[in-house]
Amino acid sequence: MTIKVGDKVPSVNLAHMTESGPGELASDALFGGRKVVMFAVPGAFTPTCSAAHLPGFVANADRIKAKGVDDIVCISVNDAFVMDAWGKAQNADAIHMVADGSGEFARAAGLELDLVSRGLGMRSQRYAMVVEDGVVTHLHVDEAGKLDKSSAESVLDLL
Repeated sequence: MTIKVGDKVPSVNLAHMTESGPGELASDALFGGRKVVMFAVPGAFTPTCSAAHLPGFVANADRIKAKGVDDIVCISVNDAFVMDAWGKAQNADAIHMVADGSGEFARAAGLELDLVSRGLGMRSQRYAMVVEDGVVTHLHVDEAGKLDKSSAESVLDLL
């Protein structure tokens, strides 16, 4: 079942890069007591994700945070090393790059994307959500192959 507005985000362990290497990040700590915009991409370094999705959030990070957002999180079914390298390559200093390495968050949220036939395994759908103190207040899931509902500009419109 797909997560919906009013639901609590799944309680899972994620990963992100720290000064001393990959570190565990509990989703409860990421979302608890904070207002977070999280957007998911099917894969780091992929065409739409690199050319439009992440760059839109990089360009609009200050405007999004000015709306009372504590953190902007980019999540993907990749490892922390890949997410860190992609963030650096995209100058995404204002974006918290988070790895859902085994797809546990995507699966628990009902937002998996089966790309096995394309050699990419199980990934995450492209979406954006606003989470306040662990509860989803907005969720926009894009149709496969599209980027419109989850763009930074769409998120700005709803904040």
